[in-house]
Amino acid sequence: MVWPIRNNEIRIVKISDVRSENPHVKTIFFRDEMCALSKPGQFVMVWIPGVDEIPLSISSIYQDGSSSITVAEVGEATRALTGMKPGDLIGVRGPFGNGFKVIDGESLIVGGGVGMAPLMLLINKLIERNVKVTVVNGAETRDKIVFLDKLEGLSRLGKINVYFTTENGSYGLKGLATDIAEEILRSRRIDVIYACGPEGMIRKLYYVAKVHSISFQASLERYMRCAIGICGSCVIGKYRVCRDGPVFTMKELEEVEDYLGLIKYNERGEKIPI
Repeated sequence: MVWPIRNNEIRIVKISDVRSENPHVKTIFFRDEMCALSKPGQFVMVWIPGVDEIPLSISSIYQDGSSSITVAEVGEATRALTGMKPGDLIGVRGPFGNGFKVIDGESLIVGGGVGMAPLMLLINKLIERNVKVTVVNGAETRDKIVFLDKLEGLSRLGKINVYFTTENGSYGLKGLATDIAEEILRSRRIDVIYACGPEGMIRKLYYVAKVHSISFQASLERYMRCAIGICGSCVIGKYRVCRDGPVFTMKELEEVEDYLGLIKYNERGEKIPI
């Protein structure tokens, strides 16, 4: 469902719960009618009173109408948000953008760091459709893995197959998520790859999917200010990530291949290397 005007109005919501995913990341729960109808991969703009407004993906939706966002502490706004408690108020507008298109067939989901946030909502949708799901969750170290307990729980129940990777080998397999993804693709048939994480990781997976002729969808993270396609801060080639994405298909990524994982715009509108 789309609300062409209403979804861009800020709604004030009360935080109902805050859960730590690791020492750097928290999931914040609240109730909002529009957010509860988000599609996997869509995002909202979150207003932290007196601080700033930032884009964050919806990471879960529950039958009682509550939703969540998952945020890593990386700057002033995220530090203020992760410091909030149940009962505190924030503003939300959205959901915005195009989400993942759920495809029946064996799925490989690859997440890097907090990029797992929009993928968790997708995983739950795939499970509901009885799709066979393999998840690769990569992080630098064990204390930066997101949704470790939740994914291990789904694995124990036989809902998914999951692999954890850390760059220093402190948990799971040592190496990069892309390395394990390539091994999986060499060992069995996969019908579609879904991904979210650092753009360098996305670029590598894009080429891997291309080599194996596999359907690929990736959620891109870019600097966003307006979320409605006006400011141009999130441009990648011919596309605006907030309106045309954040989820892009293989065909769309081919059209911006010269920018993917290489160049982005900063808050001053300057081109900078990724």
